[in-house]
Amino acid sequence: MQAWPTEIRLHKTKQMLTIAFDNGEHYDFPAEFLRVTSPSAEVQGHAPEQKKTVSGKKDVEIMRVDPVGNYAIRLVFTDLHDTGYYTWDYFLENGRNFDAVWAAYLSDLAAKGLTR
Repeated sequence: MQAWPTEIRLHKTKQMLTIAFDNGEHYDFPAEFLRVTSPSAEVQGHAPEQKKTVSGKKDVEIMRVDPVGNYAIRLVFTDLHDTGYYTWDYFLENGRNFDAVWAAYLSDLAAKGLTR
């Protein structure tokens, strides 16, 4: 069975979101990470070759967390990005693979001459 979130907490700084699950897993996600890996079509495209590398989001904050049914949340960022549903699977997959996903993002930035 799919793990179910037991806590979704936006830190006071608005730069970190913590998700805890009923299977004991819990993950801290920087706002920048959530913004640049957004599951939105704007970032992911409609096919793998359309995926965009989002830069310049080092200081982005999360302004709001909205529930989407019982399967996801929608995040509203200070740069006004607010599309894409962050599902429980998104948080589990990216929490478990955070270091690899972040390293790939930083490598992609460097290869394209972009900055955080």
